[in-house]
Amino acid sequence: MFDDMRRESGWNATGDLLWGYFFTDPKLDKLKPLAAHLVSLGYRFVSIYETDDRSTHFLHVERVEAHTPASLFEHTARMNALASEFGIASYDGMDVGPVSSAGPRD
Repeated sequence: MFDDMRRESGWNATGDLLWGYFFTDPKLDKLKPLAAHLVSLGYRFVSIYETDDRSTHFLHVERVEAHTPASLFEHTARMNALASEFGIASYDGMDVGPVSSAGPRD
């Protein structure tokens, strides 16, 4: 993944990037306490949205941070542990992009 980011985008793959993280659960109310907890840890709340078929909800948070393959592996383990702690169906993974000059969206 890090090699692909360097090769395909030219980004400094281990420098500051905008990382988005996603959790899913069929029940909207289960995601709200997790969202508040993540905000208290320095993540920015982006949205909670329902899938088109209304079967589940996604929580999306983001934070500008730098990762290495090892730190991302550890971060994923922490996110999975948080999903379990909060009784969330799943930590659904991440996406990543460059940090815009205007910074993350508010």
